[in-house]
Amino acid sequence: MSRTSWITTPVTAGLLRGALELERTEHGLLPHRLPARARAQCGDGQLAMAEAQPSGVRLVFRTRATAVELDTLRTRPTYRGIPPRADGVYDLLVDGRLAGRATGTGGNLLVLDMATGTAETQPGPVGTIRFSGLPERVKDVEIWLPYNEITELVALRSNAPVEAVPPGGRRVWVHHGSSISHGSNAASPTTTWAALAASLGGVDLVNLGLGGSALLDPFTARTIRDTPADLVSVKLGINLVNADLMRLRAFTPAVHGFLDTIREGHPSTPLLVVSPLLCPIHEDTPGPGAADLSTGTLQFRATGDPAERAAGKLTLRVIREELARIVEQRAADDPNLHHLDGRVLYGEADFAELPLPDGLHPDAATHQRIGERFAKLAFGAGGAFA
Repeated sequence: MSRTSWITTPVTAGLLRGALELERTEHGLLPHRLPARARAQCGDGQLAMAEAQPSGVRLVFRTRATAVELDTLRTRPTYRGIPPRADGVYDLLVDGRLAGRATGTGGNLLVLDMATGTAETQPGPVGTIRFSGLPERVKDVEIWLPYNEITELVALRSNAPVEAVPPGGRRVWVHHGSSISHGSNAASPTTTWAALAASLGGVDLVNLGLGGSALLDPFTARTIRDTPADLVSVKLGINLVNADLMRLRAFTPAVHGFLDTIREGHPSTPLLVVSPLLCPIHEDTPGPGAADLSTGTLQFRATGDPAERAAGKLTLRVIREELARIVEQRAADDPNLHHLDGRVLYGEADFAELPLPDGLHPDAATHQRIGERFAKLAFGAGGAFA
């Protein structure tokens, strides 16, 4: 097909789902998963990178086109001293079914040095993702952006006109969690556990999984409060341990405050509190967590002293017990508040079969298992989101 047959459609908010804000850049549009006011209240580079990685963000449009191109400028993180990560993946869905998969090209490289805490950006060119061979009929098309690359949207082209798809009758699920909810080592953006659970549950996902940054930040609670939602879940614990951010005395009122803020905007919305998945390095050993590059691959270990639990240091076991107690206490006056022990999603037997490759994050097969279990437990009969 000749170049002159392409139709360029401006990328606007009406074509995007899963982003809470769009920033105009010199190249195009940068989707954000936290609004500017929230971003301004934290100077942490980890959070800035995580929220700008568009986990759960997708272009959605209706068209007869048989070919679609998307120009993007990606910023791909890599760690000095270890092999580069695989390229981020774009998933193409046609009428809700996976119809194509592609990886990005070009773009910037963000080189992170975990030994010094420094970062260096190596600039690169805009790249193009192309999907062809689509059925020649009116259809709904979704292009899910990589969950692990900052992605500026430069241009959308197709060989037939596209139009926005009006929001349907599906419920909106807002989920907040750590890097596992963000995507960690999932195979693609539609196979992160949260995206898979949303698909199985028949809901529209707004993913506020923020790698390394599920830290009970008040601005995150306010973001959830102010985001339209029919269902809300928060998965709390692992980042508080591996960041060694607070002690039990601060944790308990912080959880109450986080939930209070959410309830200001969603007073009766089903709200599910999910405790941490099994993670042996932090079950009984406090943080901080540390990266270990001695083997040439990224591994994580806990550096705290188990004896410090007596002084209020947090471990996953402590957090699970306290979250269960908090939810039980609050549920006496809040019948739409629910609790799910994360070990029913990934526990001892799962770890024996599917160990965490880096000691902290699940692999692609485990994301599949967690997503299917969450869908059954939360969206199935008797679940919090039934």
